[in-house]
Amino acid sequence: MDYTKIIIRPVITEKANLAKEYLNQVSFIVANTANKIEVKRAVEAAFNVHVDAVNIVRRRPIRRLRQGRVIGKVAGYKKAFVTLAKGDKIEFFEGV
Repeated sequence: MDYTKIIIRPVITEKANLAKEYLNQVSFIVANTANKIEVKRAVEAAFNVHVDAVNIVRRRPIRRLRQGRVIGKVAGYKKAFVTLAKGDKIEFFEGV
């Protein structure tokens, strides 16, 4: 599978920025069918870095209720926390 179909987008939050600074860890929203090995290969191919570990977390879809009735849902997603090797880093916003 092509890495552009595995990595959907990076997660840019305060918590993700702290993990990037202190733990050398980057977060991505990935495809729901991707596993750890595919995520590792995709990150190494896309950013030319070495990956030490990959942890994956799934968020289930949430039903939206109004007055006890289901009116819709928020889609679930899969998030990958990628720990990079010492000395490697990924910069999403350079020069900002």
